[in-house]
Amino acid sequence: MDGSLFIAAFISATLLPGGSEALLLFRIHEGGNPWALVAVATLGNVLGSLLTYGLGRGGNAWLHQRRWLRISASQLAKAELWFGRYGQGSLLLAWLPIVGDPLCLVAGLLRCHWLLFLLLVTAGKLVRYSMLAWWFV
Repeated sequence: MDGSLFIAAFISATLLPGGSEALLLFRIHEGGNPWALVAVATLGNVLGSLLTYGLGRGGNAWLHQRRWLRISASQLAKAELWFGRYGQGSLLLAWLPIVGDPLCLVAGLLRCHWLLFLLLVTAGKLVRYSMLAWWFV
């Protein structure tokens, strides 16, 4: 397993800045197995997204008690309704820069079911890395 690619993909899926696409393409250019590298990058990226999701889910009560987000109960109820109707499908786009990581945090905050989260985020990230590898190879 390519540890540096895994770590880069993991970090880039958290709220910390980072990118793993260039490293993936470099590893493919070096002669690595594209599909094994896609699997490693996807695994690292999904686990990083799960960490971000967990921070949202675990921090839910703490954030509300401290009122850091300044979200009233009615605003949270509206957000939960909207996310339930429209937002869960948007998790397929969790790979997008800037909006993807906060989307994972909000999914945890709004208690998106972890299995649905995992399936949608994994599908989106796997397709992204696969397309990069396919275009490069």
